[in-house]
Amino acid sequence: MTTVLLHFPDEAAPACRLAEACGFSAREVERHRFPDHELKLTLPFAKAGDFPETLVIYRSLDRPNDKLVELLLLARHARQQGVVRLILVAPYLAYMRQDIAFHAGEVVSQTIVGNFLAELFDAVVTVDPHLHRIERLDQAIPIADAIALSGAPRLAELIVEKRPGALLLGPDDEALQWVAQAAERTGLDYATCRKVRHGDRHVEIHLPDTPLAGRAVVLMDDVASSGHTVARAAEALLTAGAASVDVALTHALFAGDALEVIRSAGVGEVWSTDCIAHESNAIPMAPVLAEALAALT
Repeated sequence: MTTVLLHFPDEAAPACRLAEACGFSAREVERHRFPDHELKLTLPFAKAGDFPETLVIYRSLDRPNDKLVELLLLARHARQQGVVRLILVAPYLAYMRQDIAFHAGEVVSQTIVGNFLAELFDAVVTVDPHLHRIERLDQAIPIADAIALSGAPRLAELIVEKRPGALLLGPDDEALQWVAQAAERTGLDYATCRKVRHGDRHVEIHLPDTPLAGRAVVLMDDVASSGHTVARAAEALLTAGAASVDVALTHALFAGDALEVIRSAGVGEVWSTDCIAHESNAIPMAPVLAEALAALT
């Protein structure tokens, strides 16, 4: 037994898909929360000799605070038990947006969390991390094997099947990288909107100078959280005469009533990858993640 994939009960489905694609044994971590909110983790290994040489931990870091403590406990314990190589598969990677101090006194979380993960793991694999002012993941997580994959090609395959001839549209300039990848894969037209943000839930959307009347439009982005950016873009598109507006996302973060906000704006279908477990999941990322892991194990 040289490689085992560990996962938690709430992510059993995508983790087991990945383990099957890789040919790894999948084992579940038992998680208990005490009344004072401390965590107790129990691993499926009876003694130190049962631990594999290489351990892959699958934990998507949406709603990340407890999960970061879990990773600390798991990684330190695994090292104590003789695990030689530790790999984290975190399809969604948290704390990447705060890469500079925008105002005096702010903590720059990206480098702090990145260094935390680098101290624990030999390799980190993620999908579409929300990087603004850096080009490579290893600038945030300073290890050689910091690997950022993309969900855009997989989403593109679904879009061209569901909406042939659609216009791919990014809700802001930051989404250009994803719509451009999808367009290159499918040959579909693409463009981006311009976004002016006035707060977490208040944005203005300015549409591109692209013919929209009668067109099927698919809004593409890496992540939707509050849903307000996507909702305002959908409303503007439908007002401009778009025949339909659907949404394709890598990460269905969807805090609170975000999905309701999006649907109320007139969006038809919402498709996401399984990087974050959600009812909108339409694309498994196991084949892409497995290819990356094959080079690491």
